[in-house]
Amino acid sequence: MMLILTVIMVALVFEYINGFHDTANSIATVVSTKVLTPRQAVMLAAGTNLVGAMWGTAVAKTITGGIVDSKMVNLTSEILICTLLGAIIWNLLTWWFGLPSSSSHALIGALCGTALAASHNNWRAILWSQPNAEHWYKGGGLLWKVIVPMFLSPLVGFILGFIIMAGLYLSLRNQSPLRVNAFFGKAQMFSAAAMGFMHGTNDAQKTMGIIALVLLGATKAGQLDHLPSFLSFLHTPEPPAGTSLEIALWIKVTCALTMAAGTAVGGWRIIRTLGHRMVKLHPINGFAAEASSATVIAVASYLGIPVSTTHNISASIMGVGCAKRFNAIKWVVVERMAWAWVFTLPVSGALAYGFVRAMQLLGWVA
Repeated sequence: MMLILTVIMVALVFEYINGFHDTANSIATVVSTKVLTPRQAVMLAAGTNLVGAMWGTAVAKTITGGIVDSKMVNLTSEILICTLLGAIIWNLLTWWFGLPSSSSHALIGALCGTALAASHNNWRAILWSQPNAEHWYKGGGLLWKVIVPMFLSPLVGFILGFIIMAGLYLSLRNQSPLRVNAFFGKAQMFSAAAMGFMHGTNDAQKTMGIIALVLLGATKAGQLDHLPSFLSFLHTPEPPAGTSLEIALWIKVTCALTMAAGTAVGGWRIIRTLGHRMVKLHPINGFAAEASSATVIAVASYLGIPVSTTHNISASIMGVGCAKRFNAIKWVVVERMAWAWVFTLPVSGALAYGFVRAMQLLGWVA
């Protein structure tokens, strides 16, 4: 029982770090345009993250059953601890260097790394593709739920940001800058709130899925059979064939509160990269970037796709900057960010793989 509680605690640590690591995603633009102070922006993001985290569980269900073949890999408490440690270390490294990398991809990469190590390098333990002939967009597996969206969602965010910004330039070209800034200063508070909400709908759910997985494994193994009645809520029975695992309300609430607490701490290093170093932003630019990114994440959350909020807002900011002029973007900063994106999946996976191998050598994991 102590091991199970340890996994839950480590999962919540990841959720907390995810909160302050990814705070910049939803508030960097509203801070850099000086529409809100950093403290006001952080509190807005914390509140909207909390509400968004309670909204739906499609992404959590992808984590619980759409990435790793549970028939080939027994995701024990030890395995999940290794998964979370791999993701946490990568998140802390990228936060320290001010690189807006993806917490989502760090967790998924780590999950794949542990699955590979636990299955003794059997690549079939990872569900690469689960096509659905009737509805192509419901295809699952690493390919359709992670790899394709990893490239497609930022591209869509870039294009949408460019189109929205170009449209605003054309429609408001005869308006005075003072009036435009005054209007979009107010409008950006709503777009920033939408970003915070959408961040909660997608990012908070990954940890919900991990906690549900460990409780499901413990229930199947009979480890929760003799718990006192006041802990009976921990029982997580296996769902009927053909259905997804339902996420308990207490898991949703706990993860939502933890992410909101982490968000309240802020992630100032990444805020400087997104909001100041990549391109100079005005309220109208911030509104366009947040609106386009929030739209992409909303669609992804509805389809249960764990996309990167980081990638989307970064790409949207690039699109908005390019609508102004191509050389408005500081491409050296973009290059550093792109390398962080490329390395997230393999490095977090390698870290988690190494942790499992170490535990196997020590005899802690079969």
